[in-house]
Amino acid sequence: MNVLTSKLKEVLYAVLPITILVLVLNFTLVPLETHILIRFLIGVVFIIVGLTIFLVGVDVGVHPIGSIMGTTLAKSNKVWIVALSSLLLGFFISIAEPDLHILADQVDFVTSGVISKLSIVAIVSLGIGIMLSVGLLRIMFNIPLYKVLFYFYALIFVLSQFTSSEFLAISFDASGATTGAMTVPFILALALGVSSLRRDGKASEKDSFGLVAIASAGAIIAVLVMSIINPQDKINASLERDAAADASIFGPFLRELPDVMGEIVLALIPIVFIFLVLHFLSLKLPNKSLDRILKGVLYTFVGLVLFLTGVNAGFMDVGSLLGYSLAGMNKPGIVILIGFILGLVVILAEPAVYVLTSQIETVTSGYVKKRVIVASLSIGVGAAVALSMVRILVPNLQLWHFLLPGYVACCIMMFFAPKLFVGIAFDAGGVASGPMTATFILAFAQGAAERIEHADVLIDGFGIIAMVAMTPIITLLLLGFIFRRKSVKGGQKPDGKQQLQPKGN
Repeated sequence: MNVLTSKLKEVLYAVLPITILVLVLNFTLVPLETHILIRFLIGVVFIIVGLTIFLVGVDVGVHPIGSIMGTTLAKSNKVWIVALSSLLLGFFISIAEPDLHILADQVDFVTSGVISKLSIVAIVSLGIGIMLSVGLLRIMFNIPLYKVLFYFYALIFVLSQFTSSEFLAISFDASGATTGAMTVPFILALALGVSSLRRDGKASEKDSFGLVAIASAGAIIAVLVMSIINPQDKINASLERDAAADASIFGPFLRELPDVMGEIVLALIPIVFIFLVLHFLSLKLPNKSLDRILKGVLYTFVGLVLFLTGVNAGFMDVGSLLGYSLAGMNKPGIVILIGFILGLVVILAEPAVYVLTSQIETVTSGYVKKRVIVASLSIGVGAAVALSMVRILVPNLQLWHFLLPGYVACCIMMFFAPKLFVGIAFDAGGVASGPMTATFILAFAQGAAERIEHADVLIDGFGIIAMVAMTPIITLLLLGFIFRRKSVKGGQKPDGKQQLQPKGN
């Protein structure tokens, strides 16, 4: 009960800011239709209850499963088993990631099926599976993370020269969307399980992070390769969804519920099946432990269903309407300011953020505080949404004008930042772009792009997830430099938690 109360308090602090912001905008700048506002408030309740249950389920079920699987794979000490198993795990986890389905649905909708949902989901999942294998093998062979990331992002920059603006936005958005509420807890636990068998404790601490970052790069590469192999002509896109057309309050929730349940069942079944096979063949966990883990999986299922139903049915339309209405006021400063504030508060409601920050605090024994990471993420995401609004408002300002210098800066900084923070920063980039970003913020950007005459919904409306995935990397790498300076002054190791011995001892 104490755990549940603690999680509920955490969630309330996360969700109430964005709720208050929407209510303030409703009573001041952007009055909403009554039925839309009521749906939003019902969605808030769904999100609070669902996120609370989900976080308990992750602690009890998903995290232990991932950790056990990671440890089991590493103990096999056979490269081909690790490579093949992680490829399959990565594919199955990603192919049913709710955030990826949300993005793929949006792409399919605005392109009228020219870029199909199935093609996006399948290609991205394959990329995630391949890169998950690469990431686990990196841990086993003790290859520095920053070197691996540097070469993969160099490959991304080369491939991006041969793709269109539409696919560039979608590819970087896919990298953020695929590391969502279901994928991140499992990948983090998998990395922790593999790295825990390393004898060097310091290396193990660093290797607990970075797997999400490598998997995210796989999504980008997969979509870029798809666009090069199967190029499309200029794609016309528009956002014709009318949020006010459906005056029903409960209709959207009833429509979303079965779809979301199906996606979450699809997400959990392969993982649970593989875990049970391992249990009966080799693990032989005590019945009490097995029951606890399965109960945690059930909590995860119920929590995710409630959370995503609330997000899809209650938040998506509000985000689109706010973006469209604010952009129509012809006051760019207000659009940029509201975008920055939305970024600040939306990140607080991302479920995977709490999974990552908790693992950071645990692995570093409190050396890196959860509240510091969350504050840094909020600033980074706020800046990302504000810059995305600038990109929509200013003609001829393209996504690569931000991504190229941003990722070049990231690649340079990671060579000099504390290596623990390299993994944390790049993982945080994927974690920050979760279901709230893939729905509310993406809808906000698309609404604004639809309203601005010179903007394109496909080129300018997409790409915001990519920005949200990039800016936290920069802010957390900067945080790493701050921690190193602070650690040196205080006599601590910048990459870990142990005290340095005074000179002369």
